[in-house]
Amino acid sequence: MKRITERMLIFRRWHCEKHDTPLIPIPEVKRFIFDCMRAVGTPDDYSQQMAEILADADYRGHFSHGMNRLAMYIDQIEKKMCDNKAKPKILKEFGGTAWVDGNNALGVVTANFSNKLAIEKAKQHGISCVSVKGSNHFGICSKYAEDALKQGFIQFNCTNTSPLSVPTRAKEAFFGTNPFSLGAPAKDGDSFLLDMATTTVAVGKIELAVRKNVKIPDSWALNEVGRPEDDPARAMKKPRLSPLGGSEAMGGYKGAGLLFMVDILSGILSGSKYGPNIEAWGKLTEPANLGHCFIVINPDCFAPGFQSRLSDVIKNLRKSPPMDPKKPVMAAGDPEKNHKVSVDRAGGVRYVRNQMETCEKLAKMLKVRPLGSVLKTNC
Repeated sequence: MKRITERMLIFRRWHCEKHDTPLIPIPEVKRFIFDCMRAVGTPDDYSQQMAEILADADYRGHFSHGMNRLAMYIDQIEKKMCDNKAKPKILKEFGGTAWVDGNNALGVVTANFSNKLAIEKAKQHGISCVSVKGSNHFGICSKYAEDALKQGFIQFNCTNTSPLSVPTRAKEAFFGTNPFSLGAPAKDGDSFLLDMATTTVAVGKIELAVRKNVKIPDSWALNEVGRPEDDPARAMKKPRLSPLGGSEAMGGYKGAGLLFMVDILSGILSGSKYGPNIEAWGKLTEPANLGHCFIVINPDCFAPGFQSRLSDVIKNLRKSPPMDPKKPVMAAGDPEKNHKVSVDRAGGVRYVRNQMETCEKLAKMLKVRPLGSVLKTNC
């Protein structure tokens, strides 16, 4: 009996050591990102903006667009594909509109500049539209929509990206994942906050599957002959993501239409690169020159009581009888709010071991203090 107990304790200790995952407090996540960005010559203000948006993505549960993106940004800066010291500038203004040149600055810096400009113009004119060229990957769309809705505005933003998705009936990637976000304020701090790629999933979800070494659903990506691909590593060699909806029979042509819609508003309108003219993901030989669009609406310019009506719809939606009692009906933005609560309760975010190894390599390469973590287990 004693030997059995000892073996059980040994197995328990091995199991705990094997399955422990690091718990990283959000302030530490921001500190590490800030230090890495500053280590490659990024001004403190810009480093802080990058730290805020990447940490916020992980805080919301969008791990594909948080720490997972840091090495990509560092690589683009070191290869001179992005100017981490550049400032965006206004090229043209008329009423509630503006045309902005990002000057190849960090996408986050350009997006924050343009979004603030759009908000100020909406305060003055009731509605605004800011079109942006010469930019780079700007992180999660919902962060910018949330910045506007916190001030009582409805906000829509979108961006084009490198060709990764295959339009309906096509064989090769033509458009990017072309995400967009719509945020709208309700009463008492509640809101509608949609953030979505116009492909079935964002490419970062496949990158995470590679990190976790797990297969992907067959509706996410296609192989070279147009068949579903469930191996994330093969899917990433030459990405061919399915448009939202998947096959033509399942309404994929609607997703393909949304891909095009986003490129019209972000790429074609701004004069940036668009469609297949954008260089392949991770293989830039010149600045990306991505385009963004920020549209802000002041609901007070229209029918009174907007926030009350939106609150009414959201509350009634959440009260809808669920198919599964364990899975309540949610409004856009609820999963992210729930994830924030879970992070706060846990005291930090958990990253897969592969991600932690990437951060360790970055810390050594850039000579910054490694991520500090608190290990917690259920053992």
